[in-house]
Amino acid sequence: MSEKVQTEIEEPENQDQSQEPTQVDIQTPQTSPDGGTESQIADEGQDPVSQLQSVQQQAQDNYDRLLRVSAEFDNYKKRTAREMQDVIKYANEKIFKELLTVVDNLERAIEAAGVDRSDDDPLVKGIHLTLNEVLKILERHKVHPVKALGEPFDPTYHQAMMQEEVEDQAPNTVVREMQKGYVIHDRLLRPAMVVVSKMKQDKAESQDE
Repeated sequence: MSEKVQTEIEEPENQDQSQEPTQVDIQTPQTSPDGGTESQIADEGQDPVSQLQSVQQQAQDNYDRLLRVSAEFDNYKKRTAREMQDVIKYANEKIFKELLTVVDNLERAIEAAGVDRSDDDPLVKGIHLTLNEVLKILERHKVHPVKALGEPFDPTYHQAMMQEEVEDQAPNTVVREMQKGYVIHDRLLRPAMVVVSKMKQDKAESQDE
């Protein structure tokens, strides 16, 4: 709805005074008593129930988004804390791995000295004391030897160097340890180099027949 406002436009004085003033119609928007236009009134006339449902849906979406972000951040904190614990737990892994070479050499020295020296020999005793101190240091930092001799072959902790025919052992049993393996906490530091038993050839042929 609109009102027509009639206004008179005065013509210049030099024109013929007999001509009547020209009328111009100007459309003005109809205003409501509170000052709003018709378009605003139409927009504000939306169903209140629909408006409420729209606002509730938007609030629910924002709440779900907040829950997802909170869960992701909580998982991130747990993962970061776990990674930091692993860094601290295995920080000295490389040093201990190199220290195992010292342990190997001390054990070889004791084995070689036992050929022509007794265990009461001061030199042998000194090597034993040194080896024991190094092993205590490793043990305090959760470095332990891998069980190998007499155990079933486990590729997770054992590295087979060769096979050997043995009568009194089941096949795939560790019968000899060439180099000890070690773990730090629950992680393999170095696999054990072992010799694995196998069935004798004549017995294998008889079973095939």
